[in-house]
Amino acid sequence: MNHSQPLHPYIDAAREFTRSMIAQADQTIEQEIQAKGLTAPRVTPEGIEANIASEHYFTAMEGVIGGEMAEGQTIGEVKDYEALSLLTFCVLILRNSTKIVGINYGAIDPAQHSAETGRVEARKHAIEQIWPLMGCELRQRLHSNEI
Repeated sequence: MNHSQPLHPYIDAAREFTRSMIAQADQTIEQEIQAKGLTAPRVTPEGIEANIASEHYFTAMEGVIGGEMAEGQTIGEVKDYEALSLLTFCVLILRNSTKIVGINYGAIDPAQHSAETGRVEARKHAIEQIWPLMGCELRQRLHSNEI
């Protein structure tokens, strides 16, 4: 699945918001790097986005229901429904099939919870985990003189 295809309005909004935040935060750093004339290979936000093969979002509640359905169980009343509904997961599958999971625990006050914000924050958490992985991969390639 190409991660640039429209999936759902909330997912698309989460993706765009995350990209916008990364772009704004990294624009200053990128300008400093260019001003200093540094040209060494590096991990970039664009490289991270290009490395994402697919992305998936669900709440813990949806996971519980899906698990019960997969086991052929009748879906009954779920204990802690509200708490499980606030916990949002973002699963990013990278091109090499590495799976990255980002989690948002939801608002402290359930009345303040936003599913869209949960997706955005879960995706940000997942993206944060990709930086060191891609950095390690780049360091190995530099060490092996592949670059």
